[in-house]
Amino acid sequence: MCLAVPGKVIGIQERDGTRMAQVDFGGVTKNVCLAYVPEIEVGDYTIVHVGFALQKLDEESALATLALFREIGALDEEFGDAWGRAAAEAGVSPEAAPPEEEAR
Repeated sequence: MCLAVPGKVIGIQERDGTRMAQVDFGGVTKNVCLAYVPEIEVGDYTIVHVGFALQKLDEESALATLALFREIGALDEEFGDAWGRAAAEAGVSPEAAPPEEEAR
């Protein structure tokens, strides 16, 4: 599944002429493109889909959505240990699965 997930902007930098942000999704940090929401600042919440911030979001809505996603397991599915899950589903020891960093 590919969700639009709310996250908090914890850092902003420019990379090759494009505004990029580090966004915290309840403990998982990812790099996100801010091209569609140039008004976003550090401390703001945004909805992110496939690496692009799509809109600014108020903190209350963002935290409520993150809590709901966590409750239904959507955050684990979106950001969790994909190799470990695949190994478990295949009946293989997770140690035999390649680490996520090597797979990228």
